Amino acid sequence: MSVEGTWDLTVSTPIGRIHAVVELLRPHGVLTGTAHGAGEAVPLGDLALDGDLLTWKQAVTRPMRLNLAFAVTVTGDSLTGTSRAGRLPASKVTGRRRPAGVRTDAELRP
Repeated sequence: MSVEGTWDLTVSTPIGRIHAVVELLRPHGVLTGTAHGAGEAVPLGDLALDGDLLTWKQAVTRPMRLNLAFAVTVTGDSLTGTSRAGRLPASKVTGRRRPAGVRTDAELRP
């Protein structure tokens, strides 16, 4: 299954919804990724695809310093799953893959 592309994610947390963008690439056959949100870009660690299950870890500093672990199921151009921050309850994650070449207004600003 191909997961490469730009994904618009929504994470439903106890303090509200957080929107992020995840870019997944496969240079030289190795899956890599970067998450963008809250004014920062962070590399995805331990990125793995097993069938339709996509998992990764990332550290964020905004809105607070957290180490997150994601586990999502990819079905075509959508994904659903969870994000977990340590011992905190899991947060629901949903996402849609952007059509190729589509950028957000924020990405178009200089």
